Amino acid sequence: MPLRLLLILGALSAFGPLAIDFYLPSFPALARAFATDVERVQLSLAAYFLGLAIGQLLYGPLADRFGRRTPLLAGLLLFSLVSLACALAPSLEWLVGARFVQALGGCAGMVVSRAVVRDLCDPIASARVFSQLMLVMGVAPILAPLAGALLLSSLGWQSIFVCLTLFGTLSLLAVASWLPETLAADGPPAPLRGALGEYRRLFGDWPFLGHALTGGLAVAGMFAYIAGSPFVFIELYGVPAEHYGWLFGSNALGFILAAQLNAWLVARHGPGYWLRRTVWFYLACGVALLGVALARPAVLWPLLPPLFGCIASLGVLLPNASALAMAGQGSHAGSASALLGSLQFGIAASAAAMVGLLHDGSAWPMALVICTCGTLAVLFSRLTRWAERRAAHPPL
Repeated sequence: MPLRLLLILGALSAFGPLAIDFYLPSFPALARAFATDVERVQLSLAAYFLGLAIGQLLYGPLADRFGRRTPLLAGLLLFSLVSLACALAPSLEWLVGARFVQALGGCAGMVVSRAVVRDLCDPIASARVFSQLMLVMGVAPILAPLAGALLLSSLGWQSIFVCLTLFGTLSLLAVASWLPETLAADGPPAPLRGALGEYRRLFGDWPFLGHALTGGLAVAGMFAYIAGSPFVFIELYGVPAEHYGWLFGSNALGFILAAQLNAWLVARHGPGYWLRRTVWFYLACGVALLGVALARPAVLWPLLPPLFGCIASLGVLLPNASALAMAGQGSHAGSASALLGSLQFGIAASAAAMVGLLHDGSAWPMALVICTCGTLAVLFSRLTRWAERRAAHPPL
């Protein structure tokens, strides 16, 4: 795949993590600005997750019917305009509502980027491209909190959303100039009235659904970490807001390195082989994290190794689960990509909300949700493998 196209797809994939990670260091500042507490500010994060989950279901059928470019350009324009509205928010309620609409625009890039990869690549090549995209979009979790903390200290929280406006505008110009239409023109376009039927079909496609849920639960664990880490790092263990990005970025670096290793590994055993093994490692790290959190250490460092293991393993889990779920979807790749992303972020929104609901002034809620997500991911991975074997060797 050409480097320029890979960079554009990486930027489109980064809309989700960038719009989340960029403003994480500002949670305490937002709480002060709106005379509330950090737990209520987390509603703006949950609203974004909910917008990502709902919006992707809308873009999938549109991308299959009208092509990849037109819905994408509309979504990027919406993201840019509403990012500016976030910067002008006079109240927390305004910000929460604007973040929901901002997600409706930003999720267009996430849906279309996966569909474009499916349009151009076979399953193994898709796993390698998704791994390469992790390198591009993985820069966001490293640089975004650092840049967000710097902007917060110098220009205030509003500047973070102004920068998101500029990012959306530049992405819009790049797509308009350089992203070709990749939807094959050799068949009739998918009718919009068949969208619900297509989603029903996908829910009955167990290889798709099982891999989507396995990846979605892994994503949910990551967003439990995203929702809980500002309190755990900054409030509980006293890490300065300007240093939060370094801790967050070190975990993101593990994610990037694992994704690049995966691009090399899948050429040898295939994405399914590594997905089934890595999900157990993810669970083991989640159990270790929960054990440490229950001990309530007086310092932060005992939590860091198992947390690093959980986040790094996602660099193998996510590209392989996505590639396996998207395999064989053909002209319906837009709808499959939409449902895949919607499931991921719907589960992620629930996980993030659960961290807030269980909040008790310790790291235990975040660790419990991550461990639970790992347990369920292993369960769905095993069920999917069993279903695949049964389909390959039906009983007599």
